[in-house]
Amino acid sequence: MKITVIGHLCLDVIHLQSSERTREVRSFGGISYSLLTLANLLSPQDIIYPVFGIGPAEYDEFLQLIGRHKNIDPSGIFTLKGPTNHVHLWYSESGGGRTECSKDISPAIPFDQIKPFLGVNGILINMVSGFDITLDTLDHIRMETRDRGVPIHFDFHSLTLGVDQEAKRFRRPLTDWRRWCFMIDSVQMSEEEANGLTAERFNEETLINHLMPLMIKAFVITRGSRGATLITQHAKKLERHEIPAIDIQGSADPTGCGDVFGAAFFAHFLKDHDYRTAAVFANEVAGQKAAFSGLEGLDRISDAFSFA
Repeated sequence: MKITVIGHLCLDVIHLQSSERTREVRSFGGISYSLLTLANLLSPQDIIYPVFGIGPAEYDEFLQLIGRHKNIDPSGIFTLKGPTNHVHLWYSESGGGRTECSKDISPAIPFDQIKPFLGVNGILINMVSGFDITLDTLDHIRMETRDRGVPIHFDFHSLTLGVDQEAKRFRRPLTDWRRWCFMIDSVQMSEEEANGLTAERFNEETLINHLMPLMIKAFVITRGSRGATLITQHAKKLERHEIPAIDIQGSADPTGCGDVFGAAFFAHFLKDHDYRTAAVFANEVAGQKAAFSGLEGLDRISDAFSFA
């Protein structure tokens, strides 16, 4: 199996606040979570093609990081003229609040960089920065792959976030959200992203009824510690599946959990073509990710969850 992964790389600085102290964790983030989740879940015979740019200062370090995974083909990774995007994340003590600042957001990934890697079994697009690809590039991807029926999983992630003058991210509705979703096999949003998506302020039920007719087969709403909701469509009939929460062992860090969920969901779907079992599996993998900070613990998920 071959999977192409598209989205921006980040350098994350995670500030975890407690009553006693503030702990700071630095690591590669963004699309790294998607990429390394796939690498650990899939077999050495599967091939993962990441397509994104890296600043020159981090290029060698990142290739060394992924080099231990023989199923990652780095030929789609290119060097940026500018720096890698830096993201600062502050979490409140209760875990309910988050402030995000982004600096040096990378330019959109050009379609010319993506096109050589579309002859695959599936395409995972994660809008890590919200500026990862343009809508025109997404249209080109759909046109290049639709005749071959290549499944696309699209994680909205930061697509609904703007950037203010202090580099802080803020929620903003999308007037063209329907075009982003059109003819995408599976769409993923967090609960907050779904609530802030439309200018009409659609509630969740109304959003589902407007979104699913856009030729979408599965819509996933992740709810953090409360699990996830999956909406599937068969012969124009909608089915709702509630995925229960997972008990987390250790100190919860939500950074990257949505990315891990999306990668695990898509990989499992490509293996057994069942969206419900894929969502259950993804929820369990993301729950394990919440028990540690950064990327290092991702190498342990293969011990419990690998289905290679």
